[in-house]
Amino acid sequence: MAIASAGFAQDAGLKRLDTGVDARAWEAVGRLDIGGTGFCTGALIAPRLVLTAAHCLYDRETKQRIDHGEVQFLAGWRNGRAGAYRDIRRAVVHPEFVYDGDVSSDRVRNDLALLELQRPIRNTTIKPFNTSSRPRPGDSVGVVSYAKDRSESPALQEVCKVLAQQEGVLVTSCSVDFGSSGAPIFSFQEGEPQIVSVVSAKAEVDGQRVSLGTALGATLAVLQAELVAGKGVFQDEGPRRKRVLVGQTNNQTGAKFIKP
Repeated sequence: MAIASAGFAQDAGLKRLDTGVDARAWEAVGRLDIGGTGFCTGALIAPRLVLTAAHCLYDRETKQRIDHGEVQFLAGWRNGRAGAYRDIRRAVVHPEFVYDGDVSSDRVRNDLALLELQRPIRNTTIKPFNTSSRPRPGDSVGVVSYAKDRSESPALQEVCKVLAQQEGVLVTSCSVDFGSSGAPIFSFQEGEPQIVSVVSAKAEVDGQRVSLGTALGATLAVLQAELVAGKGVFQDEGPRRKRVLVGQTNNQTGAKFIKP
């Protein structure tokens, strides 16, 4: 399996969410603007909490945490407007996440962060998503994401399948690219979308494009406990952002992490 970092591919069977009607169910997905130099995707899971990928909160050059004052969540961002604009009060990164410039299965497994907003979003059109237990291989999933060629409105890919779950890493057939790091991966098993993972990296398996994310459950529970314990103070290291890609083979999964 060949792997890199995340977003959407042109041939991924996407449905653009350009209108209010199309985007109605997805207003709690937002663009996470980082220092005016880049963005990731995040999703509201409580009025004051956004779920995203941990690596979005690191400077790719210094490998240090970025200044929380340079991060803003734009809920439902579409065509120059957002349903709500919120600054970040605090961010909690999984305590076992290591940002060292290398994309590996260990990094993907712990690539999760919770952002506490300065003020809660209480808007009848922006309903936080529930999270769900890990899906099983063969289950249908979908991704709602912004990306480098779709920075002004999100798109939905709802034709993905769960291919495998290996040591806490969820492998899906969703095809991703830059900008959708942190994007929610949804299950539709209960009749409404529930978040089961977030996009961490992209990959190839026998020439097929796939995405990787951390399985929630225990990983999310650790973050919630960190939040309750009052942890998650940012280091004031200058702004920047997001992801790093590297070419290397992972011995546990047989995956070769690649540059896109």
